[in-house]
Amino acid sequence: MPTLIRTSILFMVATPAMAHSDETHGAGGSWTFDPWIVTPLAVLAILFGLGVTRLAWRTRRPGATLISALLYAGGLLTLAGSLMSPLHWLGEHLFTFHMIEHEVVMAVSAPLIVFARPAGILLWGLPRRARHMAAAAMRSPLLRRPWDWCTSAANATILHGVAIWAWHVPILFDTAVTDATLHRLQHLSFFATAILFWWAMVWRSDHGVAAWHLFVTMIHTSVLGALMALAPRVLYVAQTQTAMAWGLTPLEDQQLAGMIMWVPAGTIYAGVAMVMLALWIRGSGDRGMQNA
Repeated sequence: MPTLIRTSILFMVATPAMAHSDETHGAGGSWTFDPWIVTPLAVLAILFGLGVTRLAWRTRRPGATLISALLYAGGLLTLAGSLMSPLHWLGEHLFTFHMIEHEVVMAVSAPLIVFARPAGILLWGLPRRARHMAAAAMRSPLLRRPWDWCTSAANATILHGVAIWAWHVPILFDTAVTDATLHRLQHLSFFATAILFWWAMVWRSDHGVAAWHLFVTMIHTSVLGALMALAPRVLYVAQTQTAMAWGLTPLEDQQLAGMIMWVPAGTIYAGVAMVMLALWIRGSGDRGMQNA
């Protein structure tokens, strides 16, 4: 352990440059303004706002989309907060905060957006011609079949699990930490597969099936978190290289990150699984009473 700590200190001294050096930060380096993140988030926010306004004017019911708007706003704001706020900047320096950032993207932002079912409202944010073209494309077999395949419960669970485990292979994770393009791809794959996963659980699956796949996801992410938390040595050298400057050893930083994936994130999946299980039991009871 002392040798590892001394190596980490020497590594920090020899390489003072921070990760993601080509990203643009605000004053004090606390806010991140990456056009590859800011632009799509702004477009999604504007389209949704236009869609809500047009639907309210068309239906004469301003509150018809209120719940969807609140859920979507919550999802988009937490997504922007995790990728642009000081949380992202802290995640460049501490593995602990980097893990919090990822869990917010996958276990908070993605399900909020999925519960909002924003596709229709986003379409209404487009000009008429573009809206009709986009709607036709979404209904075409060329897009519909891959979407249906990706949002089946088993496939979505596997895709999301592969993304999580693959990016947490130490050499790949450390490479993403030091390369902005790979880091963007990492975030995109986490978010995209989380959208597929939560869509499959909420809108495509029976409550009992959803509960099962949520429990499976809780188990495998908890195992990954436990492996990081209980590892006897530092696995993520580049990610934990600045931990000493924040009062933590690299191993402690890794252990805290693993604990966050293991317990708080696992609790989210377990909580939703319990809700799905309760809905499944209630539905089974109702069907039993109807058949009696």
